[in-house]
Amino acid sequence: SITRLARAYNLAAPASGRILSGGVDSAALYPPKRFLGAARNIENGGSLTILASALIDTGSKMDEVIFEEFKGTGNMELKLDRDLADRRIFPAIDPVASGTRNEDLLVDEQMRPFVFGLRRILAGMNNTERAAASFIKGLKGTNTNQEFLVRSAKKHSDYEQTF
Repeated sequence: SITRLARAYNLAAPASGRILSGGVDSAALYPPKRFLGAARNIENGGSLTILASALIDTGSKMDEVIFEEFKGTGNMELKLDRDLADRRIFPAIDPVASGTRNEDLLVDEQMRPFVFGLRRILAGMNNTERAAASFIKGLKGTNTNQEFLVRSAKKHSDYEQTF
C-alpha cells in the first residue's frame, strides 16, 4: 500500500523540518511520489502500470494526509465497498465512485454517449449494492465492453418507456 510505504519513509527518512498535519514529514512523501512517477517516465518509451492501494477511513490523521497527497497522482480510482464485501457481493467495487480520469479520451467517439449514459444510470440508482449487482449482472451477460454498453443503454431506455 502506498500508505504503508509513505509511513515507512516517514519513520526512516531524516527529518526535513517541514512537518505536515498528522505528523508526516514532507520529505518522506518524495520517494513514494517518485516511485509512482516511474509509470509515466519510461526510458525509450514503453508502458508501465503501477497499481497502488491507499488506506482510508482508518481514523489516522497521517493516513488521511497521505491519501490526500497521492489522490491526484493516479489516472483511475477503484473504490472498494466494505458493505458489498460483507454481503458477499464480489467484486466489492463501488461502480459509481470508481472510474478513470479522462475516460472520454479512451473511448471512441461512437461509444462515448453509451459510457456517459451508463454512468448516469448507475448514479441514478442511489444504492451502491443495486448499482454493483446490476453492473456485475450486465458484464456477465455480455462478451465485449461494446455489447455491454449498448445492451445497458437499450435496457434502460426500455425501462424508462414503461413509466
